[in-house]
Amino acid sequence: MKRLLIVAHGSRRNASNDEVRVLAEKVAEHLQLPANDVQVAFLELALPSIETALDECFSSGTQEVCVLPYFLSSGTHVVNDVPREIAAAQTKWPDKTITLLPHIGAADTMIGLIANSYR
Repeated sequence: MKRLLIVAHGSRRNASNDEVRVLAEKVAEHLQLPANDVQVAFLELALPSIETALDECFSSGTQEVCVLPYFLSSGTHVVNDVPREIAAAQTKWPDKTITLLPHIGAADTMIGLIANSYR
């Protein structure tokens, strides 16, 4: 079994965190996956943490998790913090596969999204 984990910054504002949860539901629907196959984690200020989310995935039998950093630019969180969390989880779960995907802002489709918003 394979899952997608969308990792966002996290906010003190619950409505912002809920937006990410709704996004995950819509992604699962778009991919025609069970809602549980697209999970959310937060780097800080909200739960679940990356560690907790990965633990829950692997404890339930998931063999592979693709981690998508939901960040627009490659700042410290993308370059250092998320990879550090992934490395720690990989040490904890050596028989599982964790694939760190490029952050969302690096997607080529971001150009079209911005251009379409302007039009």
